[in-house]
Amino acid sequence: MLDLLAVLLTLGGLVFFAGATMGILRFPDFYTRLHAAGKLDTLGALLTMAGLAVYNLHPFSITTLLTSLKIGFAVGFIFIASPTATHAIVDAGVRAGLRPWVKQEDEQK
Repeated sequence: MLDLLAVLLTLGGLVFFAGATMGILRFPDFYTRLHAAGKLDTLGALLTMAGLAVYNLHPFSITTLLTSLKIGFAVGFIFIASPTATHAIVDAGVRAGLRPWVKQEDEQK
């Protein structure tokens, strides 16, 4: 049962990583690409590492429990640091005068 949960969490994380990759490659400007990277990478890392933590618990012992708790602390750090870093990068872009993408009339045809 734990193996199935670990596989589902890991696959869910990979789906979000794939979405982030598509967003980075397909979105038109700096801000939208950062949005995809900031949101989807954070959730992808959360799900993937949660799957790893659950998989690590399979032969349950105090050592595996402590290792899974360390993985949980790493996930907590990523959950705080990644959106904060994304916000700082966007703020630097605004201060540098980088304008958001606007759809032009020629592109509508």
